[in-house]
Amino acid sequence: MARLEYPFTPTVDHVDELHGRKIPDPYRWLEDPNSPQTRAWIEAQNAVTFRFLEQIPVRERLRQRLTELWDYPKATPPFKRGGRYFSFRNSGLQNHNVLYVQESLDAEPRVLLDPNALSSDGTVALNSVAVSRDGNYLAYALAESGSDWLTWRVREVATGQDLPDELRWSKFSLAAWLPDGSGFFYSRYDEPKEGESYTGANYFQKVYLHRVGTPQSEDVLVYGRPDQQEWGFWPQVTHDGRYLVLRVWKGTHQENLIFYRDLQAEGPFIELIPQFEADFTFIGNVGTVFYFKTDLDAPRGRIIAIDTENPAREHWKTIVPEGEDLLEQALFTYDRIAAVHLHHAHHRVRFFGRDGTAQGALELPTLGSLFGLSGEPGDPELFFGFTSFLFPVRTYRYDLNTGQTTLLFDPPLTFDPEAYETHQVFVRSKDGTRVPMFLVHRKGLEPSGQNPTLLYGYGGFNVPLVPNFDPARLAWLEAGGIYAQANLRGGGEYGKEWYRAGTLHQKQNVFDDFIACAEWLIENRWTSPSKLAIQGASNGGLLVGAVMTQRPELFGAALPAVGVMDMLRFHKFTIGWAWVSDYGSPDDPERFETLLRYSPLHNLKPGTAYPATLITTADHDDRVVPAHSFKFAAALQAAQGGEAPVLIRIQTKAGHGLGKPTRIVIEEKADIYAFLFRVLGLEKV
Repeated sequence: MARLEYPFTPTVDHVDELHGRKIPDPYRWLEDPNSPQTRAWIEAQNAVTFRFLEQIPVRERLRQRLTELWDYPKATPPFKRGGRYFSFRNSGLQNHNVLYVQESLDAEPRVLLDPNALSSDGTVALNSVAVSRDGNYLAYALAESGSDWLTWRVREVATGQDLPDELRWSKFSLAAWLPDGSGFFYSRYDEPKEGESYTGANYFQKVYLHRVGTPQSEDVLVYGRPDQQEWGFWPQVTHDGRYLVLRVWKGTHQENLIFYRDLQAEGPFIELIPQFEADFTFIGNVGTVFYFKTDLDAPRGRIIAIDTENPAREHWKTIVPEGEDLLEQALFTYDRIAAVHLHHAHHRVRFFGRDGTAQGALELPTLGSLFGLSGEPGDPELFFGFTSFLFPVRTYRYDLNTGQTTLLFDPPLTFDPEAYETHQVFVRSKDGTRVPMFLVHRKGLEPSGQNPTLLYGYGGFNVPLVPNFDPARLAWLEAGGIYAQANLRGGGEYGKEWYRAGTLHQKQNVFDDFIACAEWLIENRWTSPSKLAIQGASNGGLLVGAVMTQRPELFGAALPAVGVMDMLRFHKFTIGWAWVSDYGSPDDPERFETLLRYSPLHNLKPGTAYPATLITTADHDDRVVPAHSFKFAAALQAAQGGEAPVLIRIQTKAGHGLGKPTRIVIEEKADIYAFLFRVLGLEKV
């Protein structure tokens, strides 16, 4: 493969002095996404990238096949409010899922909100919805061009008409309705000052009460902490309408506080959990007794009850003790608690009484993932979706009185899942830790040492990677490819200890786990370095960037998406300051040394033969700002000592990924797989 000619990327003589070390930053100018120089660079890089992709013969065939695979009806499990049933549906290729409402499960669904009608190019997306307890009002949040910034609106469910309400400058927020549906609580930031960049840091979130039909200027400040710039708040109103509960978060730390207020008394907030020492997730209440899922003194999670009239810690009661599996979710439903456990990265569901007595289990179809579990106290209907690598979300209704499960929606496919298989293996990492990995491939596929393999990972922020369905991945499997999904430390598969073992000074464990999975695939003759590609997004993009700089000879291709690549400046932009929970702060001398050792941008070595690389990002990403990918691409192109291409694909009018239109998703995935087919030698498949 002939070496590509890349656009000229000017360098500047910028040097930072950090903790006595001089750190050059020659591409600092790329941090301004809107400067004429950066816009010209984006256009030039995209021109090279798309010229390369357009010369791949299989690209158009892949796009057509991905479109076929994507074109099947989709539905989410319903949730119930005020006797009405709400669910999202997609006819197949609609850019965004459409919100429907039914007066009963047998009634014809009607469209309540169609985000596809909000913009001609699909760049306005529905980010969040909240239906009032009586089912009469819908609060919904819109995001433009993939931004995290939200605009809240209110719609009447009966008429489908919007009220004049418009709430701006909200981000990372839920909406929690008052019991009478007269208004809702939400969180927002102060309006940015004129001239401030969208990449500026987000601090001092506040909670407001909005009354339906009133302007935002009349919203009432409910809670804020001018002494705590990093605190954020998720409001929740108890099912009985009595209490407002605030989950107080600090960045991406797993530990949180719990404050509450009696809505009938309108008194001050009570600080029930006043210290950041563990995760406390509010499940529900019976009168003054609050139930929580927590990892306090239980790394894999337990359920406790706290009587707010007698809240001293010695009076707390354990309802469901810690078990061998991770307690991932707990839901108050009917007269019991549904506890969702993660067993080696796939789901199990058990039921318990409010007193902790075991009340059976919910049988799931096979090894896979639960999706959209919903139910209400006092209501015997429980809804859930179930999916796996080889079939999309199927939706079910479970009757808690009879124990009967009814299949509500089973989507038809243009793909035969019976021709493929999923199995799980366990890999020994560098320090002997046992790391799970899923393998998906054609039945009967023999390890030849030459099977093209795509290894995916994340390994961060306590997020578990569970079996999931991706229509685009099917084209890879159809071509004889293997998909491998690694469950790395730093993720949420096995609880707090597993998570913490991949953070801060132990972050290298995540990279070692991923490298061990790659070596296992090679040693067991599933693939070879020239046929092995690695992929990850966001924190997973960091993962790919780190391992490809540490072990470039181990991989044939690398696909870092919207990655955190500059570990010395990530905390300077938008919500990046929050990630110090996992990474540590570059302002801390000890953390600085750790970060510098693996920062992808700072560990590129000129003249090294790096694997073929396709970096993907978006010009409106205000979560992981595109400067990370821009600077890494420029530095990698300059450092590349081999012939393998180093390309960056920059999507315009898009963000970190949430709410991306189907059309853009298919185009992007077709380009990614076309790139893999080319660089791994699969074009004749």
